[in-house]
Amino acid sequence: MGAFAYLYVTTEIPQPEKVAMAAKTTVYYSDGTTPIGSYAAQNRENIDCSTLPKYVGQAIVASENRTFYQDKGIDLRGITRALITNLRTGSRQGGSTITQQYAERYYLGETTTYKGKLREAILAIKIAQTQSKDTVLCNYMNTIYLGRGAYGIQAAAKTYFNKDAKDLTVSEAAMLAGIIPAPSTWDPAISPKQATSRFNRVIRIMKEDGYITSAQAAEAAMPQTVAQTTENTYQGYKGYLLTMVEQELVNSKAFTKDELETGGYKIVTTFDPTLQNEMQSVGDNRASGMPDGMQVGAIAADPRDGSIKSIYGGTDYLTHQLNNATQATYEPGSTMKPFALLGAAQAGVSFNTMFNGNSPQTFKGLISSVANSGNVSYGYVNLYKATAFSVNTAYMRLNEKLTPQKTAEIAHSAGITSDIDETSPYNVLGINSVTVKELTQAHATIATGGVKHTLHCVSKVLSSDNKELYSAKTGDERVFEENDCALVIKAMEGTVQYGTGKEARSIGHTIAGKTGTANDAYAASFVGYTPQLISTWAMWYPDANGNPQEIPDFNGYTHSEYPVHLFTEFMKQALKGTEDTAFPTATDDGKVGGPDGTWGTGGSVTRRSYSGSSSSSSPSPSASATTGTAPSTGSTDEGNTGNTTSGGSGAGAGGDGSNTGTGGTGAGTDGTGGDSTTGSNGTATGQ
Repeated sequence: MGAFAYLYVTTEIPQPEKVAMAAKTTVYYSDGTTPIGSYAAQNRENIDCSTLPKYVGQAIVASENRTFYQDKGIDLRGITRALITNLRTGSRQGGSTITQQYAERYYLGETTTYKGKLREAILAIKIAQTQSKDTVLCNYMNTIYLGRGAYGIQAAAKTYFNKDAKDLTVSEAAMLAGIIPAPSTWDPAISPKQATSRFNRVIRIMKEDGYITSAQAAEAAMPQTVAQTTENTYQGYKGYLLTMVEQELVNSKAFTKDELETGGYKIVTTFDPTLQNEMQSVGDNRASGMPDGMQVGAIAADPRDGSIKSIYGGTDYLTHQLNNATQATYEPGSTMKPFALLGAAQAGVSFNTMFNGNSPQTFKGLISSVANSGNVSYGYVNLYKATAFSVNTAYMRLNEKLTPQKTAEIAHSAGITSDIDETSPYNVLGINSVTVKELTQAHATIATGGVKHTLHCVSKVLSSDNKELYSAKTGDERVFEENDCALVIKAMEGTVQYGTGKEARSIGHTIAGKTGTANDAYAASFVGYTPQLISTWAMWYPDANGNPQEIPDFNGYTHSEYPVHLFTEFMKQALKGTEDTAFPTATDDGKVGGPDGTWGTGGSVTRRSYSGSSSSSSPSPSASATTGTAPSTGSTDEGNTGNTTSGGSGAGAGGDGSNTGTGGTGAGTDGTGGDSTTGSNGTATGQ
């Protein structure tokens, strides 16, 4: 007795075992009610037991410890009986009360030695003296293992009956209570005879001990359980969402991975369930002729606060764990041009400044010539048209004046985090790899008029008792002047209205956009937005070893057109039923030729220039053709390399226009995204 007294005096109730307190964290869509999935070291959901019918706890008492409400925490007769049996048979039979089992699971961890069992018994006595029976029973119900990977009565109710524990019937509670000693063995799906025997025993004791009436006992029947599922919560697209959420919270230093798996939190994301399903459907749909292995990545977000509404990371996370929206990189091509355009606005250059848009051209310090997509010559174009038709040569001239360093600086300020070569004039053509997410971030900054809101996918994190532990910190950093961004947006509207992204015009909303094709057509992309929603779509085609391959044309689409198609298909659904919203009005108060008159052709064009009025901020998509004059762009250039003429691209009625230049002939094409030309040679780059 002296040793027992010593142990009693020196034994204190410790902090609960971490595993006993562990509960799975559930991640929800933006509505806060539709689950995406969960993080869990164990499948456990701790609940408030006051919400349970009394018969749930009573069934467990009937099954495990009939004297629970009367004993002092231990059952000496049960312990003695178990000890004698163990000594005779060499087995490890238990004689523990609910309080002892609770002490083991909640405070001590599993104990199997006699010394450990003695400490468990002493702790059980102290618990019985300091905690109410209801507290002990509730904590026991939240920690007990009930088979099928379910810890606690709530997880078990969902696993066996697909319902919450508060909705369990008497029969369902009795079945669960009956299998506690050996849940994996006595699972009704595995041992229906043994499970039924245990069920009948619990119902009998519940009637004998007055927990249910004779009528209830007579009505009780062995319940039907649902089939056990082995669905992986990371299967399909949900794995991309769950890993994004986890990475964002861990990177914020607000939580550790271990805390997310055991904290029992409720995480409300910014993902819109409708938009996510629509984006996944568009991304999963493979057009006829699209080669196997083609990779697609996409993001949609609200630029006004940075909340990510949907992503396309891939078809199935379990088979392709690299997230195509946030981790995979590709060359963005001409979707980088708007950052140089913004630089021109910052420098006080009017977008009506004319630049040589012929193809090919040579540039100081570069060995190879630079050409436009399809080697099309556009004559002299202002920056509105150079943007709409993605004229590489004009933008190379712009970057030559602006400097590659400035273009990289602007792109980084907007939100590009990947390295950009500050020494290469080609950086304006998007030669440095980025992710879909960071390109979206950068363009979203322009879309909001120069205010950068950090893209994020977590709205808030709540504790198990609904206390807010974390809320998104989106930031509202102004990095650019509003009117400068409005000018860029105005130019990008031309891409959709009459330029390389005309398919998006069918969406029926005011949209600014930009196409992009990597050199050698290794990747293609499109970024576009309304004031309230931005979406970026990119595609690339790696071989079996991950090396880039040229994207072929398929199903009537060129490589540069298909991302526009994906964008259009998604945005038609995303914007359905919403009102068209105009962008803020832009004021082009810059000087033609720039402040010093040395940008582009300066203040005037000596040769016959782009036939659209240079005083107009946005060239008209409509043009008519007459003999000798090309629609929209007909001009003759006798510059250093172009020596060709191109017909323009107009949406209006009119025949082919033709014009003869020094080195070739050009034909205008009606209703196409880019012009066609003959008679020139050069190294072509993407739009």
